[in-house]
Amino acid sequence: MYARVSTSDQDVSRQLDEAREHLERLGVEDVEEYPEVVSGAADTDTREVYNQLLDDVETERFDLVVVHEISRLSRLGPTEIHEFIQHCLEHDTGVEALDVGLKIHVDDGDLQQTIYSMVARLMGDLAQIEHQQKLQRIRSGVRAAQSAGKWTGRPPAGFVVEDGYLRVDPAEFLHVREAVARVDRGEAFAKVANDTGLAESTLRSLHQDRRDLYLGGEADDERVNEALGDVRPLEDARTEAPDLEALRERVERLEDATNVDDR
Repeated sequence: MYARVSTSDQDVSRQLDEAREHLERLGVEDVEEYPEVVSGAADTDTREVYNQLLDDVETERFDLVVVHEISRLSRLGPTEIHEFIQHCLEHDTGVEALDVGLKIHVDDGDLQQTIYSMVARLMGDLAQIEHQQKLQRIRSGVRAAQSAGKWTGRPPAGFVVEDGYLRVDPAEFLHVREAVARVDRGEAFAKVANDTGLAESTLRSLHQDRRDLYLGGEADDERVNEALGDVRPLEDARTEAPDLEALRERVERLEDATNVDDR
């Protein structure tokens, strides 16, 4: 059984479970599983599990290879399905794809094998087109949400997403701002990271990529600028030590006001 998902956030369990049930109905007991987590766009050279399956098929260890979805093969390239099926048949191994009910066995006639291979290729191409259309719909949805002022990704440190919109987390923003300001004034990254609990790599990234955001309250992204309105006016900490006590007082007032609104 070969099963593949594209990211570590996904799970191959469903594919494997349904393939197991299918093989149990066929009375097959000797089964080997080849689960893989790798992007469908990845080069075949990087697909270790898939390549191991090809090698094992070549040794004629198996009578049948089962995939849950033909698309698990189709994303490998426009000719990969045909090449995979041919590779299996040349080594006395059948192929079944559960999602489309495709069954190609070594005892099928040459004409039947050719027709089934063409059908598999077509189904794979259709699956690939559907996948690309799905990605395009997702991208379009993200662009539409961004155009509406909504935040669609992970928020910057010191910010949260509420009802789709970016908002400042006052206490956390102050915490990050103070850490970046200390580094900017010459303190060692390691010391500031240790004092503040921020990862040193995170602190370096914040200082390098978002120094103007935290110290000057400036951002190219209008959604971030709008969120910063909750803590403005901000002293420019790039030129002088910030008045952290004054900012803390403003943060406390802001949090108090937020708590009142929530009630």
